[in-house]
Amino acid sequence: MKKITVGFLLSYDYEKLKNSIPPVYKEADAIYIALDHEQRTWSGQKFEIAPEFFNWLETFDVDKKITLYRDNFYVPEISAIENDNRERHMLSLKMGVGNWLIQVDSDEYFLDFKRFVTDLRKYDHFLDNPEKNKIQVAAFLINMFKYTDDGMLYVNVPTRGIMATNWPNYRVARNTRQRIIYTDSVLWHESLARSEKEIEFKLRNWGHNDEVNVDAFMDKWKSVNKNNYQSMRGFFYIQPEKWNELDFVSGNTIDEITKNFDGGKLVPSDFYIWKKNFGQWFKFLFK
Repeated sequence: MKKITVGFLLSYDYEKLKNSIPPVYKEADAIYIALDHEQRTWSGQKFEIAPEFFNWLETFDVDKKITLYRDNFYVPEISAIENDNRERHMLSLKMGVGNWLIQVDSDEYFLDFKRFVTDLRKYDHFLDNPEKNKIQVAAFLINMFKYTDDGMLYVNVPTRGIMATNWPNYRVARNTRQRIIYTDSVLWHESLARSEKEIEFKLRNWGHNDEVNVDAFMDKWKSVNKNNYQSMRGFFYIQPEKWNELDFVSGNTIDEITKNFDGGKLVPSDFYIWKKNFGQWFKFLFK
């Protein structure tokens, strides 16, 4: 017990796992990948997986850390977000309560997973009796919005990303609505930096699909570019003002973009993180 276990969900964007698994592989004790046994999304739509992907997975897994967990993750009588919660819960039970239960989405790439693990280990005592000491551990996501010919547009304010928990009673995706401990770890979130076809499929099949005006959002996404982004506002797909402004970084690959990116200016200060953690401690002190 008290292992660093990492879970992934294998779905229509499975190719992105080739970017999200490698950053965590070395520091993880075990990795679990959940796949619906009939290859269905949370909305029930079927998807195909190229056999080459499983060949890549087997070749990459030199230390035999990866377990492919197939199960029935789609229940037609419940909503997409309820199927989302259910799959994450089942995956975490497979990973083993008593370990750190880290779930990384396929389009999320840790910049320094070792740093995140070092922070987690400071809180190993929460694993001794997790049901009575429920916590979540958060990092910060830099949301990638759109690739251009020679770079990428990204949202210039990071968002909280809940990445780990000791007790997987998920309420909304990875959020268990328990006390949050903030860290200064950062991930790229390739959320909308993909093809037009991929974005439409994602927005119509993810857990919040009934909250999005897909056509209106796609009109804005298609129109923005590196020449006009500074004059446009409101880029989030549910409440546009949540992602109000974009910025630009040059590069033709994730590695080049990361090299050219000044992440320090976006990561909240030590005082901000301390303040958030103190507030969370006090909020849950008597709960």
